[in-house]
Parts: sequence; structure tokens; C-alpha cells
Amino acid sequence: MTSTSSVRRVALLAAALAALAVSCGTTPEPDRAAGPGTATTASASATTGAPEATAADPTTAPAEPDGTPTTTGEKVRDAFATLQATLNDSCAADCSYFLNRVHRELQELDAAMKADPKGPGHFPEPIQKIAELNKTLAGDTSFENLKKHEKLLVGTRDFINTWMQGHPDDYR
Repeated sequence: MTSTSSVRRVALLAAALAALAVSCGTTPEPDRAAGPGTATTASASATTGAPEATAADPTTAPAEPDGTPTTTGEKVRDAFATLQATLNDSCAADCSYFLNRVHRELQELDAAMKADPKGPGHFPEPIQKIAELNKTLAGDTSFENLKKHEKLLVGTRDFINTWMQGHPDDYR
């Protein structure tokens, strides 16, 4: 299974090696400089240079809007990690940024859970809590409305954090 981060690391390593070779006055051999899984050993998207998803690899999902491929099992983990990054934040510094970020992270986690190969039924409580939040917000994501419902917004985040901690197979 190839993750997006692994593909990026290999590409960065190949670029660094090529730059080093140029600075030393040598030209690397194409097959060796590219490393395994790149250049002539793997197909790449003409527009992004990233390996394309194939039907033979069920762990690779369609590309993200920026063209990077995603591994479906990682989407929930990554979305949860970015939500967890808000746990030590509050409205103390930049309240508008904080509330909008928590809202955005919840929406991204909701989408990842619904798209997960395990199916949305695997995440019933988090999806339900986010649906309740969205119903209360009624599509109004203005700062004033998010501030009005700050307790529900932060409470939804905290509930999902606790729920996910009880389901470590979903985020590790």
C-alpha cells in the first residue's frame, strides 16, 4: 500500500538527489535517480506526476482536487488528526479563526467518514452529532452564528474526540 505521504517523500528524495547530482557536476542515471516506484517503473499522471490509481489497487482512491491520490483508509485518520489539533485551542486568541477551523475540520471528518470503505454505518454517532450541529447551524457559518453555537460546536468536537479514542482502529 502506497500512501500519499510516502509518494511525496519519494518524490522529494528523488528531487533532492537530482539537485545534489547537478551541484556536484554529475548527471544521475534516470532509472537509479528516480528510485523504486517512479520514472520508468511506475505510471504517472501527466498532469500531476503522481502515480495513478488503478483498479488493481483497492487502497488507492480517486485523486483529491489538487491531483494528489489518496488512500481511503487514511482519510479518516488524517481528518481526525487535524480535528485533534484544535483540542488545545480556544476563542482566547482569534475566536473567528478557531470557530471556523473547528467547523471546517468537523465537515472534513464527516465527509471522510461517509466516504470510508467501512461505510458511514461504521461511524454512526459522530455522523449523527455532526448532522445535529449542521441542522442547528442551518447553513449559517457566519462568525456570529458559530459564536452563538460555540458550546455545541466545541461539544461536538469533544464528543467525536472521545468516541474516536474508543475506536483506535479507525485512526491509527
